[in-house]
Amino acid sequence: MLAIILFASWRPDHGATEMVAAPASVTVSDKRIAFSFDDAPRGKGAFLEPDERPRLLIEALKTAGIEQAVFFINPGRITSTDTDAADIAAYTKAGHLVANHTAHHLKLSAVSAEKFLSDIDAAEAWLKDKPHYRPWFRFPFLDEGQKDRVKRDAVRAGLKQRGLMNAYATVDASDWYMEDQAIAAAESSKVMDWNALRDLYVESYVQSANFSDDLARRTLGRAPVQMILLHETDLAAMFVDDLAAALKADGWTIVTADEAYRDPIANMEPDVDFADGTRTQMLAAERHIGNRWYRRNDQKVAKKLFAERVLRD
Repeated sequence: MLAIILFASWRPDHGATEMVAAPASVTVSDKRIAFSFDDAPRGKGAFLEPDERPRLLIEALKTAGIEQAVFFINPGRITSTDTDAADIAAYTKAGHLVANHTAHHLKLSAVSAEKFLSDIDAAEAWLKDKPHYRPWFRFPFLDEGQKDRVKRDAVRAGLKQRGLMNAYATVDASDWYMEDQAIAAAESSKVMDWNALRDLYVESYVQSANFSDDLARRTLGRAPVQMILLHETDLAAMFVDDLAAALKADGWTIVTADEAYRDPIANMEPDVDFADGTRTQMLAAERHIGNRWYRRNDQKVAKKLFAERVLRD
């Protein structure tokens, strides 16, 4: 059985052409961030049933004051024997957006441009008539072709032909890997400290947001609206309201996905040797700015932190 240390009250009270310049001074209005969730519908996690997760996540987003997040959908995972289509409809009914993440979560560097674009088309056919649809596309794994410039450019051209915007992310802390660690611990009947798991999740994303904010200032000389990359996980359903509260306490203002993608960096296409990662990282690489990678995205670091802080003997 799953073993988790629960505490009586585990939740806290929520009370491609800009010039490089020195970082600007930080003000509250500078620090704006929007929320996105990849891989919906996602499989079973460590704690919740798949059909329970959307309801709790919608409630948590409402509690957090996140009026409009965007969910990047893999329609190829939806079948006639599950509630996934209804769950996605519930997200849009709650005011959130849906957009394209390929039908089957393909990795661009592992398939041809033709196969990749065909999978985008399959997802688009399912999505385009849905309420709160946006013509945005998020690359699975943030893999935009890696070292293959020909493939990268073919897909970029294909997106433009289809009227789809590259829906980049700027803030990442590999919550999917944290979720994998929790699933492995649950399957091995290891004891997890729920409070510690929450704190690690929240702390990692607040750190990553500030890391990306600093990187953007060093790269662009200004503070673009940040887009946080989360996944439709149990951890998100349990902790996203805590994360939002922590971001607000740190001076961040939560904005809509629509506002985030009106930022000028939405129109930039970094020309880099390795097309992979967040938009901020690739813009920094294009300009030869150092210290571009948030440390906790290293799986060795993340695994060690999870073991030390979450697992209990």
